[in-house]
Amino acid sequence: MFLVHAGLRSDTAKIVNILAHRDSEQRDLIQQAYETSFSEPLYKRISTDLHGHVKRALKLWLHDALTRDAIIIRKALTSSPVVDYQAVNEIICSRTPSQIRRFKDAYLSTYHSNLDEDLDKQLSGDHKKLLVAYITIQRYEGPELDEALVQQDAQQLYKSADKKVGTDEKTLIRIFSERSSTHLAAVSSAYKASFGTPLEKALKQQASGLFLRCLLIILRCAINPSMYFAKILRKAIKGMGTGDTRLIRVIVTRTEIDMQYIKEAYLTKYGKPLSVAVRSDTSGHYRDFLLQLLGSDY
Repeated sequence: MFLVHAGLRSDTAKIVNILAHRDSEQRDLIQQAYETSFSEPLYKRISTDLHGHVKRALKLWLHDALTRDAIIIRKALTSSPVVDYQAVNEIICSRTPSQIRRFKDAYLSTYHSNLDEDLDKQLSGDHKKLLVAYITIQRYEGPELDEALVQQDAQQLYKSADKKVGTDEKTLIRIFSERSSTHLAAVSSAYKASFGTPLEKALKQQASGLFLRCLLIILRCAINPSMYFAKILRKAIKGMGTGDTRLIRVIVTRTEIDMQYIKEAYLTKYGKPLSVAVRSDTSGHYRDFLLQLLGSDY
């Protein structure tokens, strides 16, 4: 048995060293073996014996990616008087259509509730319309493009910004919820080539608030998801006090997906390894755990 039942608090370093180097399937097997041996879930034991940021990070890491996303969204929607829009927007708008379909299933099986219905209850306005459409509509995930449709969408987005008639939110929602990431990246390039203005700048002139934030996440992840997350990590680390909730969320959720690319983007953008930034802004077992998830710099 990898983990001992007694004295978890004094063995935090051992727990970190073991769990940080186990993949999702191995973590699941460890949890099954632990509960069989000690008649107590490992998750509960960690919740009882550990504290602070390292406890939060380890608890999140125990889950597989899809269940983890479902848990993050559920907590963001229900755990506080105010919805954690940042977490909801980030998880939904940065995931692929297949990831969304699968974490919706995990959400339903875990909470016996439909995510689209919960979003409909908790959100409002164009923000709600966009997110509900984004998790409901089946989008293509492949690399092929229809160049004529790309040009058509660029033209429609330009027309939607016509100040004489006001922003056409329905067009924005339709294009951003129905088109593939490859398509949206091409639309962004076509928009700049045709009208001389970056699409992101145009969106900032058309939309605002939570609706705009979702549009920007979708667009940025379509163009370069690794750079999007690199910038999010930079904000989490360099803000007024480390944004530990976001730092934990991004590192834990991306470690088994695309962290190597995110580290490369961070180094390219900011001139130093992500691990150096994390090391300087965290401490103790919490720092050790995050650094072990990040792995080597190169």
